Amino acid sequence: MASNIGIMDSAYFVGRNEILTWINNRLQLNLSRIEEAASGAVQCQMMDMTYPGVVPMHKVNFDAKTEYDMIQNYKVLQEVFNKLKIEKHLEVNRLVKGRPLDNLEFLQWLKRYCDSVNGGIMNENYNPVERRCKGGKDRYPKGSQKSSKSLQANNLPNPGSGDTVGLNKTSGPKQGKPYAAAGGANSSGEVQALSKEVSLSVY
Repeated sequence: MASNIGIMDSAYFVGRNEILTWINNRLQLNLSRIEEAASGAVQCQMMDMTYPGVVPMHKVNFDAKTEYDMIQNYKVLQEVFNKLKIEKHLEVNRLVKGRPLDNLEFLQWLKRYCDSVNGGIMNENYNPVERRCKGGKDRYPKGSQKSSKSLQANNLPNPGSGDTVGLNKTSGPKQGKPYAAAGGANSSGEVQALSKEVSLSVY
């Protein structure tokens, strides 16, 4: 099925608003931009909803901020694709950059694929918030309060925090670092190696 979805397929004519509505309704999120799904966590959870129990959700990092962490999510997604024999090449290098068009095209493909399974009927017993909390990696120890605007907390209101961006200056441990400072020169090599590994596992 995956190889039958060509670039002129009607899937690629679905607009960004429809894609965002689909993600937000299915996963009970509140994304406002396509780039917010660049970490790969949304895609992993969509596959988890489509094929319950196939995605190792405990390996999915919903707070991924660095390219290295995002690539780990795409590795999980690629393993799921391989397990399900889905022939889809993941352009990991482009997706983790957060480019709107690259991410939109992949999400259009994913929507078409998920809609083709079981006629697009949603599993009514699937609780996306619970799966994110129980299954997904939480980068904060128990008892510490989340302070970053993550996918996991994105569907919760942040009333009266006084912080317009949704970030707290006294953030918890192990926050994602900006791309340029994500571990120095060695980090760039690791990202390229991991990205190559994910891309090669398709073939």
